[in-house]
Amino acid sequence: MSIEVLNESGATLDVQGLTRLSRFVMDRMRVHPMAELCIKAVDEDTMTGLNEKWMEGTGPTDVLAFPMDELRPGLVNEEPEEGILGDLMLCPTIAERQAVTAGHSTEAELELLTVHGILHLLGYDHAEPEEHKEMFGLQDELLAAWRSAPAPQ
Repeated sequence: MSIEVLNESGATLDVQGLTRLSRFVMDRMRVHPMAELCIKAVDEDTMTGLNEKWMEGTGPTDVLAFPMDELRPGLVNEEPEEGILGDLMLCPTIAERQAVTAGHSTEAELELLTVHGILHLLGYDHAEPEEHKEMFGLQDELLAAWRSAPAPQ
């Protein structure tokens, strides 16, 4: 798996931790081992520009997902497809503010946003109530499994 994490935000970022988390999630979701993912942490001005240009949003947001090859999770009895999963954009300063509101660390918020973004890259959405329930349930399961996994040596 090729996972690249770039920090262009000016904020402190656990690049290795986000790389390990991404690999963990992609393995759990049975993404092809040769799939590629790029995560870029950006500042609020950059995120605002991306949000306005590509999502027709206003102002900065916490995470944006740009799928590439429309890869989907592999089923148990099916081989996953090789390709480029896509790009995730994270905004650590937004994550930091959300973490305060949520009552957990910025690192925990960035982990949540990374899992959330990967699920979007895999085709999950939360526009409809059933989709929301499925995506957020899976997000919670993946985060719980990640947090209970043994620490790397």
